[in-house]
Amino acid sequence: QVHLVESGGGLVQAGGSLRLSCAASVSTFSSYIMGWFRQAPGKEREFVAAIRWRGANTDYADSVKGRFTISTDNAKNTVHLQMNSLKAEDTAVYYCAASPRLMSAGVYSPLIYDYWGQGTQVTVSS
Repeated sequence: QVHLVESGGGLVQAGGSLRLSCAASVSTFSSYIMGWFRQAPGKEREFVAAIRWRGANTDYADSVKGRFTISTDNAKNTVHLQMNSLKAEDTAVYYCAASPRLMSAGVYSPLIYDYWGQGTQVTVSS
């Protein structure tokens, strides 16, 4: 069982920055794909970013490329999401997720992730 706890959400003005963190209670952190998803009111949960192989491989949604950066602190079993140049449309609940399917080509799908955090609210005011 993997337990994920997110932190770092809040209210920020458009153009500002936030850093989300997700602490994972897992013995072999490097054995998982770590992903971030978000869900806005009335919308489906959507992929934001993913990381694996101790940071050697990262993937991003087109909507956040160049603005968001995913990274890991392997010593602390923590994954971060640095969000810059935030826009009103980034407003959502952000979820951390973990998948043991390291070879999966489907990192964009929530279906491959077995473990989810409780979510943290990010609100960007325009």
